[in-house]
Amino acid sequence: MSKEVKEIQRILTEKSDKSSIGFFQIMVPGKQKIYGVKTPALNELAKKYREGSFDLAKELWNCGALEEKIIAIKIIERVGRTDPAMVLVLFKEFSKQIDNWAVCDGLGTQFLRSIVKTHEKKIFDLASKLNRSKDPWQRRLSLVMVEWYTRNGEAHKEITELVKNLEDDNEYYVQKAVTWIKRNFKKGK
Repeated sequence: MSKEVKEIQRILTEKSDKSSIGFFQIMVPGKQKIYGVKTPALNELAKKYREGSFDLAKELWNCGALEEKIIAIKIIERVGRTDPAMVLVLFKEFSKQIDNWAVCDGLGTQFLRSIVKTHEKKIFDLASKLNRSKDPWQRRLSLVMVEWYTRNGEAHKEITELVKNLEDDNEYYVQKAVTWIKRNFKKGK
């Protein structure tokens, strides 16, 4: 384990709040470890440790706690434009290890934020593959990762096809993503 990860884990442990742990366990059900650290502290850590960039993000992700994964997502959000190909490699890898909506949505929105304008085709190609996955989190991710493009009328046809494929999906969190995208269409986003 790297010095940076040990330091991050020490800080997460120090900032841990038992009442927040209970709250997160209710709001983000899953089997992951939860430190109980609020978002502003996670943002500070991502900013402080962004220099470790891709390697640090991968190491944090593999540690497995909710906050470690969120920090990894936030690091890539900050440095992703320096190596878009690596963003896509890590995205594919991380998309196989999702077990809750918060990590799914962070991966689909924040993680890809630095490349949405420059890598639209690759993002839609990945979304199309994930859309037919047996894993419900990957199916949800297929919609979340194209949510940004609901602002672009030119992408609505492709997004509508992804939504249509999942409209009858039985998974609760997949249906929540379907509703989210449809709501964005209605708002004109």
